[in-house]
Amino acid sequence: MIVAIALSFLLLVGWNSAMDYFYPQPDAPAAGKVDTPTEQAATADDASKAEATQHTRTGGLVDPELRALEKADLKTALASADRLPIDGPRVAGSINLKGGVLDDVVLKDHMEGTGKDSEPVRLFSPNGTPAQQFAQFGYLINGTRIADDAVWQADGRVLTQDTPVTLTHDLGDGITAKIRYAIDDNYMFTVEQSVANTGSVPAVVQPYGYVNRTSRTASQDLWIAHSGPIGVFGDAADYDVDYDDVDEAQTITPAGRASWSGFTDIYWLAALVPQDGAAPATTFRALGDETYRADMIYDAVTLPAGKALTTTSRLYAGAKESTVLDSYEDAGLQKFGLAIDWGWFRWFEKPFLWLLRNIYELVGNFGIAIMILTLIVRGAMFPIAQKGFASMASIKAIQPKMKAIQEKYKDDKQVQQQKIMELYKTEKVNPVAGCLPMLLQIPVFFALYKVLVLGIEMRHREFLWIKDLAAPDPANLANALSLVGIQVPQFLMVIFGLGVLAVMLGFTMWMTFKLNPSQMDPTQQQIFNIMPWILMFVMAPFAAGLLLYWVTSNLLTLAQQKYLYSKHPQMRAMIEEEKAKKAAEAAAKAG
Repeated sequence: MIVAIALSFLLLVGWNSAMDYFYPQPDAPAAGKVDTPTEQAATADDASKAEATQHTRTGGLVDPELRALEKADLKTALASADRLPIDGPRVAGSINLKGGVLDDVVLKDHMEGTGKDSEPVRLFSPNGTPAQQFAQFGYLINGTRIADDAVWQADGRVLTQDTPVTLTHDLGDGITAKIRYAIDDNYMFTVEQSVANTGSVPAVVQPYGYVNRTSRTASQDLWIAHSGPIGVFGDAADYDVDYDDVDEAQTITPAGRASWSGFTDIYWLAALVPQDGAAPATTFRALGDETYRADMIYDAVTLPAGKALTTTSRLYAGAKESTVLDSYEDAGLQKFGLAIDWGWFRWFEKPFLWLLRNIYELVGNFGIAIMILTLIVRGAMFPIAQKGFASMASIKAIQPKMKAIQEKYKDDKQVQQQKIMELYKTEKVNPVAGCLPMLLQIPVFFALYKVLVLGIEMRHREFLWIKDLAAPDPANLANALSLVGIQVPQFLMVIFGLGVLAVMLGFTMWMTFKLNPSQMDPTQQQIFNIMPWILMFVMAPFAAGLLLYWVTSNLLTLAQQKYLYSKHPQMRAMIEEEKAKKAAEAAAKAG
């Protein structure tokens, strides 16, 4: 018992330190996000700042100096006259005509933070900026790249959904290169590369495209949410390669034809899509200084004089919205919906997400939608839970007979087991029936958990006092003290950072244990009495939407247990009888 309490205390005190060690976090939230002690506690690690780049769950620059430098660099880079504006339905930005680089993309429908002054999420930043991420399409002409400082001429003033723009560059010797950019009503750019040879000799042309990015802005690569290189190769999505793997190998070429490839964060995606029917060489490369590139290089083609070559690729640069990704998959882009790392239980998860979105559209509040979805799922699983409870009641009813058999044949285990099996058969009791319903519920509830973690739909959604259900609960003592100028030290955040939802979680879990006392020895029972309060502290830094789901689930469990006990009063009576008996035995020993 002493060891159990000591371990529980170590877990309570050391949880934040362990999480900071294995998953280093920033010392301050990203620009535009709510700056509260809770969020700082969930993302802070002053000691390791100089040792390695830190990453938040949702990504972005975390070093204040780098954020300031990024802001200054952007102001300079985007002020250049050599830029073609982009004004799509859901994206904005510009193309750098020097090099024809798509290096300025912001997402109109997704904000960096929850404040009124928050700016749109920036996905692409120019080369050389601290948050650099950009895409470029070009050619090797007779083995030589078009110069990066070559200025392309545009035939339009702005790229919109209705007005595609063509960039042209004269390479001399009768070779003219063109890149036509078009954008749809979401996040997909169509890039048509053309080379015309009006000279007198053949030219060897090799189109390519690539996405370049830094890992400094990457979200955390977790077991439940992949961050890093991604793609569909052959017939399967590949989530196994991370930035460290690319650093170690320098160049990674996945096996199988690439349907699409690029880089992902938990909520954002930049992916190259090759021309239909083509099989360009696809690689991930480490460029040094936390910079990486996803290449798509087509086969070289000899272009005779008087001929032209056109290659059509696509680039997805946007949010990982399940409906949008699935729409491209339905249109023929193989397994594009798996850009979200749903895992094994996606057959449960995607219907849950669909149901959650539709409930939200009906009720208009995402927190209420989570509660209603939990209610629906628990209701659907109730018959299974009822069957398992009935099986437990049946086993409980024959326990006196089982104990008599165990006592009678205590010296002959083989006969004892045989008699118990005969008892099960006679009483028509299946000892496994109580476990199977619980096992069936595990994938369902895990799937619901992943939906709440991965779904961008929960990001920046409000519920009562909570401004962002994807962030920790802000209603805690640390945030309250910060309003009067008192900053809680980091090592005390495990106590002062405890939010209202976490307290409700601990209390409701404790109530479920008390209402259904388990038949175990006193030491084990004490451990189970302590665990709800330990989990209360452990879960406090998690997303408020997850805690809301868990609290709702616990309340429904309490209601379900009350009902089932009313349907099986003998079960409750026997449990209370055994509980009283054990209490009396414990009192007798103490006396």
